[in-house]
Amino acid sequence: MEFKEAVKSRYSCRKYTSKQVETDKLNAILEAGRLAPTAKNIQEQRIYIVQSEEGLAKIDKLTPCRYGAPTVAIVAYDRNEIFPYPGGKYDSGAEDATIVATHMILAAADEGVDSCWLNYFDPDILARELGLPENEVIVMAMDLGYAAEDAEAAPKIRKPLEETVKYI
Repeated sequence: MEFKEAVKSRYSCRKYTSKQVETDKLNAILEAGRLAPTAKNIQEQRIYIVQSEEGLAKIDKLTPCRYGAPTVAIVAYDRNEIFPYPGGKYDSGAEDATIVATHMILAAADEGVDSCWLNYFDPDILARELGLPENEVIVMAMDLGYAAEDAEAAPKIRKPLEETVKYI
């Protein structure tokens, strides 16, 4: 799929079939995340793939937003490997994990795999439930799978550039 088409057609899927994402497609999605740029090339992202019934049940206990997806990618970062930015307000952790996740979402669209960015859960509780190391911070969870036949995309209404971009 052409990049422009992926950007135009991709939507947050909220109803999935039980069909599992094929290994080669999942690997292509993960590879896109691996290739994403990170501050100072630190690569502090950590990706956890949840496909087991037990793991998915833990996610379901904490959020209504899995929507039946057979695979969930948890995108986190290691807080011990971040690059601090001047001023002390920000660091590279969440930023880099977000870039990685965005690459993965667009790669999923390219592979014909539907996705949804999830953050309607308490990341600390999810990290404990999944047994993640204490030094890792969950940024988001990503549903991955195939849209159910009756899945519907929300209307894609976007503000004109003039409302969101200013030249100074």
